[in-house]
Amino acid sequence: MVYRDIQEGRFVRRVNRFTAEVEIEGITRLCHVKNTGRCRELFVNGAACCLQRMRGERKTGWDLISVVKNGHMINVDSQAPNKLFAEWVCKGGLGKSYEIFPERFYGASRLDFCLKDGSGGLAYAEVKGVTLEENGIALFPDAPTERGVRHINELIRAREEGLDALLFFVVQMKGPKALVPNRKTHSAFAEALCTALEAGVSVMAYDCAVSRDSIAVDSPMPVFAGKR
Repeated sequence: MVYRDIQEGRFVRRVNRFTAEVEIEGITRLCHVKNTGRCRELFVNGAACCLQRMRGERKTGWDLISVVKNGHMINVDSQAPNKLFAEWVCKGGLGKSYEIFPERFYGASRLDFCLKDGSGGLAYAEVKGVTLEENGIALFPDAPTERGVRHINELIRAREEGLDALLFFVVQMKGPKALVPNRKTHSAFAEALCTALEAGVSVMAYDCAVSRDSIAVDSPMPVFAGKR
């Protein structure tokens, strides 16, 4: 996945969930934040960042794409993980070819993808982007997510009904050695993840190669659900 018209800058402050002030070539500008998560450890004054110039009539002329933390560039574009997963599947990441159908309803939820293999077999997939890292461990979520729990429960239901089900974490950085559910932030999500593993839902996590103007799914990492 490649971004065009990238400019380096410095983060100043977050104004609200959707906008922030950044300094570009000595001028403070307003930019769109493509991530409504907390990201408190990333959005700090003075942090180096990369922004994409956006054309057309908009209140903000820039999108915040990535932030540097401890020497690692972390992509914060919440729209990227689904695109990256689709690219990865198309390149054979799951070991065989699939026809990809984005945003398909299953049960009471709209899941990110329905995958159809050559024999007509179906698999449902939910993709989660991860931007939180602590002490070399990637953590999800960074805020309580009842929606995330509901999605996991639908994946469990799909598996119980004989369909393949996949929960895929896109860790939007290099550096972490494993992914762990953020139990202290949302214990219900951690519990749901344990149940999903017991039910046979495939749970995978991959880190990403991130540069100033690109991001790509790179290497697998272990997922440790921990004890109940």
